Amino acid sequence: MDTSTSFIVNALTKAIVEHRLHPGTKLAEQKLADHFGVSRTLVRQALFQLSQNRLIRLEPARGAFVAAPSVDEARQVFAVRRMLEAEMTRAFVREVTPSKIKALKEHVAQEKAAVERDDVSGRTELLGDFHVRMAELMGNQVLAQLLAELISRCALITLMYQSSGAAEHSNAEHVDIVKALAAKDEVRAVRLMDEHLQHVEANLTFDRKVPTNDISMALS
Repeated sequence: MDTSTSFIVNALTKAIVEHRLHPGTKLAEQKLADHFGVSRTLVRQALFQLSQNRLIRLEPARGAFVAAPSVDEARQVFAVRRMLEAEMTRAFVREVTPSKIKALKEHVAQEKAAVERDDVSGRTELLGDFHVRMAELMGNQVLAQLLAELISRCALITLMYQSSGAAEHSNAEHVDIVKALAAKDEVRAVRLMDEHLQHVEANLTFDRKVPTNDISMALS
């Protein structure tokens, strides 16, 4: 893939995941080409790739829009995560090491710092990355990629429906999960992970109005 294309993909993904580009925002090809200083062909390739990742939707004759996942899709994404992450937690306990626990504790400390300084984009990314980090520490790149994609979809859902205060709870729950992993308490770790994902889902308010945003501001 062309490096310019990957740069555009990464910049747009980051803006979406960090909640700077809101669901439903129209991504005008010419505006993006001007912003990145590239051809519309490169922008088109990047938008196509983002549509493969379900982060944007391409509509014939209308153009590209930041995806706005439905409530049903939100529930399905969380259902899939619960299935995957229960097994991941079991496997993690079986191959836990002090260095893996140290890495998770460092990650959780970064989350806490982001929550305390009210860094919305930073904490969102870190809270999602905790789950990907577990897969990476197990050396399972396929699982890490799958979770990263699901969490990207969750980032949109979170933006649309999450209430404030939920981030602090998520961080506290990650702390408890790490303690259970360190104690090699498989049953408790799996239960805490399942409850954590259920809480994240339960904290989403599905009747919130969706905010809108401006592309050039979001990418600046």
